[in-house]
Amino acid sequence: MVTGIAEPIHRSVIINDTTLRDGEQGPGVAFTIEEKMHIAMLLEMAGVPELEVGIPAMGAEEQYVISSVCHSLSTARTMGWCRMLEHDVHCASGLGLNWVDLSIPVSSQQIRSKLNLTPKVLFERCERVISQALNAGLKVCVGMEDASRADVDMLYRVAEVAERCGAKRVRFADTNGILDPFSTYHVITQLHAHTDLEIEMHAHNDLGLATANSLAAIRAGAASVNTTVNGLGERAGNAALEEISVALTVLQQTPSNIDLRQLPTICNYVHLASGRPQTAQKAITGDVVFTHESGIHVDGLLKDINNYQGFSPSLVGREHHFVLGKHSGVSAIMRIYRDMGIVLTESQCEQIKQQLRVWSERRKSVPTTDDLLEFAIHHQQIA
Repeated sequence: MVTGIAEPIHRSVIINDTTLRDGEQGPGVAFTIEEKMHIAMLLEMAGVPELEVGIPAMGAEEQYVISSVCHSLSTARTMGWCRMLEHDVHCASGLGLNWVDLSIPVSSQQIRSKLNLTPKVLFERCERVISQALNAGLKVCVGMEDASRADVDMLYRVAEVAERCGAKRVRFADTNGILDPFSTYHVITQLHAHTDLEIEMHAHNDLGLATANSLAAIRAGAASVNTTVNGLGERAGNAALEEISVALTVLQQTPSNIDLRQLPTICNYVHLASGRPQTAQKAITGDVVFTHESGIHVDGLLKDINNYQGFSPSLVGREHHFVLGKHSGVSAIMRIYRDMGIVLTESQCEQIKQQLRVWSERRKSVPTTDDLLEFAIHHQQIA
């Protein structure tokens, strides 16, 4: 029987949230230290196990913020983002970080145009900097920048160097957001078969596929994924924490150990702190994603909630909400007015249905309770 639900993945998946690092790299996004600490606290309280908290090489002020965040947490592990440079590791040392992500371009495009290095020199740099980080007491993830445009042999060679030198994880970065779920699954399957290191997927959303690509990577063997709250990040952003964590639960039945009911609070706070508006139809947390106007849908939901419910809104601490508008049917009109204490006949509902059509086209919004009361008075439905 086809159910649309993937077979469960019988292993836990680590969510490494990078709202405080990659999320803040979105244009115009700048968190204060108080906001960063509060975001970190909210994420930890929700059960997010790892947080990428900043870029130590940005300077003393950033290092102070990173150290403050690290020392404010009790359970979440922390990671700092570094270039594959001795200077960056030196800046990350002594801040209380558990991990560093040592990022190095792996595509020929970026190796040539950004670094102007030969592969031999690149590998030597990796060996030297990884050893420095390990000697500083830090766990190492080697971030393979622009991995989605790299030759697979180059991915293998970087992973081999990372594993030989003592790194625990490699990050596969779809830096330019050019993958689809099928190519993601293929390349992560290949990399997973070639290395014993944990693989972390870092997906960008330029084609609107960051969540899908992250789920495909998990299916292919990735042990962890990067997320940001509300999908914040450069350009079109990153894979959204709320989408990944709910999808893991609903589609793949994979334990993420995140309290999904706390997601609306987290997303709303980050929305305010980032200054980025949230669209009403944003998956999981948008204002109208559990709001129903269409007559067919409302009638179906009233008969059996599972007729038009992929998952219960209670999973994320929300509930269904019925509203009236251009597409409302008699059943919905009768139900909503009855909830207001007004009993209508079917003929009366038909009259209000026609008024709703005209009103909605003119106002481009959902009528309030006061508006609905005026409709009833206008049609002399109540005294």
